[in-house]
Amino acid sequence: MKILVVLKMAPDVVEELDIAPSGTALDPRGQRMVVSESDEHALEEALILKERHGGKVTVLALDAPDVDEVLFAALAKGADRAIKIKGAAKGLATSVAADTLAQVIGSELGLTPADLILCGVQAVDDLDGLIAPLIACQLGLPFLGIVTGLWVDAPGSRAFAIKEYPGGVRGEFEVAIPAVFGIQAAERPPRYIPVAKVRAAMKSHAIECIPAPLPVNAVTPLIQVLAMRKATLAPRAEILEGSPDGVSARVCEILAGRDLI
Repeated sequence: MKILVVLKMAPDVVEELDIAPSGTALDPRGQRMVVSESDEHALEEALILKERHGGKVTVLALDAPDVDEVLFAALAKGADRAIKIKGAAKGLATSVAADTLAQVIGSELGLTPADLILCGVQAVDDLDGLIAPLIACQLGLPFLGIVTGLWVDAPGSRAFAIKEYPGGVRGEFEVAIPAVFGIQAAERPPRYIPVAKVRAAMKSHAIECIPAPLPVNAVTPLIQVLAMRKATLAPRAEILEGSPDGVSARVCEILAGRDLI
């Protein structure tokens, strides 16, 4: 079985985020990048499937600050191959990033055919989780997202997945493979890997670098950021006390004063 995991680097929201002089994007200077949390779960799910069924796991990522450390960590955890796409423009819109990844997956020798392509279901800078479905659309493959459980039948021709729905509802799906899945949570938490093993992987493994496809089929984003501002301290909340009728009247008064009703 061949499993491809797409990893996405995203800003570390634990660190202070600054707005670029343009006022429409985050300032990349001094910005720490980390792998998206759900992508870590996608990698863990791939490694679980490898342990269960055999095969090889390849990790793929666009070039970004600190991505080498993430790719070497994936190799230390058990991935067999790590590939970095170099030369793509910085700060690509999700649609363009997905197009770039899909072109590489579809054309690079050894990446396809892949039985499973796993992505994180979302990232802090892509809450809609569009990378996986866009890649699936470009490659003409079935897609299923918000997956919390994944297993494959013995012949390796069909996958079975658990998909989460609002309200605690879950659905079980049978999907013909190859297919793309957006992983929300692996069967178990992502495995911890000591720094010593990551350093050992840096000495015993190599990251393959391939150029971004040219020209990239640029897609105009559907949503354009006009301005970004940091949150400002607002007045404290007003605690409403009194009878239900009095509180209701005060709520209506506040809403009306702000032209909300």
